[in-house]
Amino acid sequence: MATTSKTGTTSTDITFPQLKRQIANRQLAPVYLLHGEEGYYIDELVKTFESLLPEEERDFNMYTLYGPETNMETVMDVCQRLPMMAEHQVVIVKEAQSVRADSLNKLHHYAERPNPSTILVIACRGDKAKGKELLAAVKKNGVIFESKKVSERNLLPVISDLIKEKKMTVDPKALSMLRDYIGTDLSRLYNEIDKLSFILGAGAMITPEAIERNIGISKDYNNFELVDAINARNAAKAMAIVEYFRNNPKNNPTVMTLSTLFNHFSNLLIYHYTHDKSQSGYMDALGLKSPWALRNYETAARSYNVRQTIEIISALRECDCRSKGISSRQNEYDLLKDLIFRILTSSGIIRHIHIK
Repeated sequence: MATTSKTGTTSTDITFPQLKRQIANRQLAPVYLLHGEEGYYIDELVKTFESLLPEEERDFNMYTLYGPETNMETVMDVCQRLPMMAEHQVVIVKEAQSVRADSLNKLHHYAERPNPSTILVIACRGDKAKGKELLAAVKKNGVIFESKKVSERNLLPVISDLIKEKKMTVDPKALSMLRDYIGTDLSRLYNEIDKLSFILGAGAMITPEAIERNIGISKDYNNFELVDAINARNAAKAMAIVEYFRNNPKNNPTVMTLSTLFNHFSNLLIYHYTHDKSQSGYMDALGLKSPWALRNYETAARSYNVRQTIEIISALRECDCRSKGISSRQNEYDLLKDLIFRILTSSGIIRHIHIK
């Protein structure tokens, strides 16, 4: 049986893994408000609540209501019921983001004095709840979890934490391969890490070879290696990688490569303009947690000065437009090859090109 306890935890001090652990350990609150831009975390938490009760108790004690189709008075009425032949009932309000703020806010009347035998879950997928009184009441008597969108910049810590959660370690190159190949698609990221955990087992290290063997990303021909080749101005290797991408387009879409290169050179520009030239100063400016990651930009800075970096970012924007068919009918991998040539031969002279 689930045991309800007031956690008093707010969105500012709870993470997705922490909340999952609390639920698994039956450290439960009477009211949960799940809201925010990142839908994956909310979907996974809702699934966890849906499996909270034993299967034989769900028919009579599990209620799923849809915000746009339900008035809040009905939600409160259901929450006040007593569970049937069980210790608790679970009431989940999905798509609550589609409910008008003033209407959703009515639930504060219930959240201020919740039924201890009910676990109410309000899921606002893709948006933040706006009812001040509801937020205050849930903060006092339950748990608020804000599901924040994961950006490219803070993706590495998310991947690292997930791997630690699976009791594995990861090689730095393998970590970058996962970031560059999967990006911010959290559903796919979690699936691939789950797969590696199942195959390799707890205590294993995720290596580039393991990723190549089990996920299908080449350890020698990927965006991470392309950035390395560009940093070293190794034209032969960079062009070979682009040719590999052309022959394996399914696993190497140009949109991911352009995104990786744009993030790399945008960060390089930050590196150049950082006032605090100490290691910690650079790491703070770039949002890095590992000195290993900083070495990538130290190498790049020796190859590309500020003016060259600005020129390259301009070329990247132009290539992005042309890859979408604006003023160009060139094959996307031919465009990528032209881009790599422009990066490697950049002189720091900014050309103003108007794309019609």
